[in-house]
Amino acid sequence: MNITIARIYVTEGQHVHEKIFERLHDEHKVKGVTLFRGVAGFGESGETHSSRLLDMSFDLPVVVEFFDEDEQVRTALESLTDLTSSCRIITFAAESV
Repeated sequence: MNITIARIYVTEGQHVHEKIFERLHDEHKVKGVTLFRGVAGFGESGETHSSRLLDMSFDLPVVVEFFDEDEQVRTALESLTDLTSSCRIITFAAESV
């Protein structure tokens, strides 16, 4: 079965990952969603977000990854435009076995 995988890159401090997760689960009922919390990262601004052993950051990178059939993913992404910028979203085709 052909599917589309979407990844949305945000930072933890924005708390937007929680809203994205809820919307994907409750409204769009996509086939699968995973949140990945990064150890370090930076985006367009160049600002580094990282965790250190003694200084635990609460603004770490978070990747929201989900998959479903192409049309379902496209519809879900369109509904998330109020929560994130399209430049922070990537999609790619995959095959579910």
